[in-house]
Amino acid sequence: MTTKINMKKTLAAVAVSSLLSSHALAASIGDTEVNYGGYIKLDAIWSDFSDGTLSSQHIGRDFYVPGTTPVTPSTGEDAVFDMHARQSRFNFGTASKLDDGSTIKTKIELDFIASVGGNERVSNSYSPRIRQAFVTYKGWLFGQAWSNFQNVGALPETLDFVGPAEGTVFVRQAMAKYTVGNWSFSAENPESTVTTAGGTRTVTDDAQMPDFTARYNYKADWGHLTVAALGRQLTYKIGAADESETSFGISASGRVNFGKNNLKFMVTHGQGLGRYVGLNVANGAVYDGNELHAIDSTSGFVAYQHYWNDQWRSTFLYSFFSADNDTSLLTVTGDPTESTMSYSANILYSPVKKLTFGAEYKMANRETQSGADGDLNRLQLSVKYVF
Repeated sequence: MTTKINMKKTLAAVAVSSLLSSHALAASIGDTEVNYGGYIKLDAIWSDFSDGTLSSQHIGRDFYVPGTTPVTPSTGEDAVFDMHARQSRFNFGTASKLDDGSTIKTKIELDFIASVGGNERVSNSYSPRIRQAFVTYKGWLFGQAWSNFQNVGALPETLDFVGPAEGTVFVRQAMAKYTVGNWSFSAENPESTVTTAGGTRTVTDDAQMPDFTARYNYKADWGHLTVAALGRQLTYKIGAADESETSFGISASGRVNFGKNNLKFMVTHGQGLGRYVGLNVANGAVYDGNELHAIDSTSGFVAYQHYWNDQWRSTFLYSFFSADNDTSLLTVTGDPTESTMSYSANILYSPVKKLTFGAEYKMANRETQSGADGDLNRLQLSVKYVF
């Protein structure tokens, strides 16, 4: 018996070692299939801000974050150049057959793009950060994954890390989700971002219940359509304040195929959406010293992808965000973002299936409630290999 157990352990170790050393996509260990994948990506980014330059360690230099585009003229307005491989990522998953014939799956995924630590002086070392970590079983998902309110399948192919940043729902967080047929429902981690005196962003985690979502997916030969709804509680419980406000939103998104080409889109509207949309370009609510006021917003994007031939393709993208700020609260909020928009176009070349060279040009604008605005012009060159 001991010999058999040791032999099984040895075979398992050999299988895992072979998997990791050869970057194979899958291997089997008993009744469990092990998967490993990810990609390596180099980004070279030239950015020209019309009103000042972001600091060298600012996240807006690594990828487009609409709420960070400067709108106040300042010194140091020369274009800047950055190069990094921080978007590179890897994932590890398992799928195990159970005695009742069902399958239980796991996935964990890491990257380095928004992690803390590291510098560009000598080693360019950055800490890995968790993207996803979940287990699925009989329609249930438990762990951290893309929000059920977001349709990842509608995201266009861009060189920028997000692409339509101001126009898309974009959240990963802990949740419990159940999928049955075309429907899925989830209870997700709550968090509120609130504007307080002077325009300060305060993040609170005092909700008495999770965020709830419901989603319907429809798939056909022409593409797919997704409609999702969100309901949650915004809270501000700091000091003597104990305030809450209801937040809700609805999002429609999808993909329409035109042969090999496709059109992707999303439109989202709601009250107090805050961190769910536009990489938190607007907060969920304003606290005026007495009560919370949810911020209404509308956002969306449309992207067309055209295949020139089997090796060359392009994506043309327009994205927008608009906040309906209560002007009577400007003495509290300062000068919040009223709108952002961006346009981009790229050309991608894949000499082999998993290797892509690309160039992308993006133009973006952010305008505040007072009318102050700033522009971004960005050229990005990338090389990406998927394994």
